[in-house]
Amino acid sequence: MRVSAFSEAGESAVFVTDQPDAEDLAVISDGLNRFNIQESGTDDRRPLAVLVRDPQTKRVVGGLTGRTSLGLMFVDLFYLPPELRGTGIGGEVLRRAEEESRRRGCRTGVLYTMKIQAPDFYLRHGWRVFGEIPAARPETNRVFMTKDLV
Repeated sequence: MRVSAFSEAGESAVFVTDQPDAEDLAVISDGLNRFNIQESGTDDRRPLAVLVRDPQTKRVVGGLTGRTSLGLMFVDLFYLPPELRGTGIGGEVLRRAEEESRRRGCRTGVLYTMKIQAPDFYLRHGWRVFGEIPAARPETNRVFMTKDLV
């Protein structure tokens, strides 16, 4: 039986939390990023954000966040307040994110959304469904989507 040095300390080496420290998250993110660079020979991971500002207050009211890495654009979050939905701003935000991702050398975009969120919006903008994961309630099923950017 293999015994870890961690188990000799008498404390559990593995634990669950819903309040991880930023430093702890960085250990995981940075470690995986170093591994990916080592294995792929490419160091191109960059955050991606397209922000929408209120023209009067200059405060950010919504937008898209994600990242680009190894030829892929990942959309993590996309939010617009209700009063901006259906105005064309969402399409412009998505177009700019795709454009910047192409400029960074990305060939494909990937995201997931929920049935109650915006799958139809993405479909209208050329994205396609490649999978769906059932959830406890069907309206919260996760819909995985992709788009060829080249």
